Amino acid sequence: MYVNHPSRNRDAENKALQLATAARLGFTLPDSLITNVPTDARKFAAEHGPVIYKPVHRVHLAGEDGRNRTVWVRTVQADELDDSIALCPHLFQACVPKIADVRLAAVGDDAFATRIDTAGDHLDWRQDQSLITCSPIAVPCSVREAVRAFLHAFGLSFGAFDFALGTDGQWWFLECNPNGQWAFVDEPTTRAIASALADTLQKGNTA
Repeated sequence: MYVNHPSRNRDAENKALQLATAARLGFTLPDSLITNVPTDARKFAAEHGPVIYKPVHRVHLAGEDGRNRTVWVRTVQADELDDSIALCPHLFQACVPKIADVRLAAVGDDAFATRIDTAGDHLDWRQDQSLITCSPIAVPCSVREAVRAFLHAFGLSFGAFDFALGTDGQWWFLECNPNGQWAFVDEPTTRAIASALADTLQKGNTA
């Protein structure tokens, strides 16, 4: 039994397609570039720097000890970008001035959003979850509608959306993980998500 069909999950993990779909549906996105051309990457970083680097696809890296490694989101400067960029596509985005992050779990027509505040200067809150504080946050109507449209576009019943909360209150779309985590957020929101998922599994997605 599953919530999202596995093939739908696979399609929705495509970062390039995610960004194009999000832009079409009215989300606010940071300026972004996917490229394997070193000169283009350096130019983008010089114009928008510092910029954020992300892998285009989910990757599994194993260290010499056999343990899995994670590529954390981090900032890069133009002079750090060498010709090894030509080996594969990379995703660069303008760094959005933010006051917090938002993890939004969407189940059908329901949206459960959590504000994530991080103690200290950590761009990627996943890196040390002992430093984060989670609290419920209301979802703007425009974001809620775009989230519903995004799920419909990819044929999903569930999605874990990541946003940067700008200093002006703007929600900046970063990505959607169609199989993302949600049980780490505040307890009331966790219970609400679990209940919505249980209803979906029992009754099917009626959205």
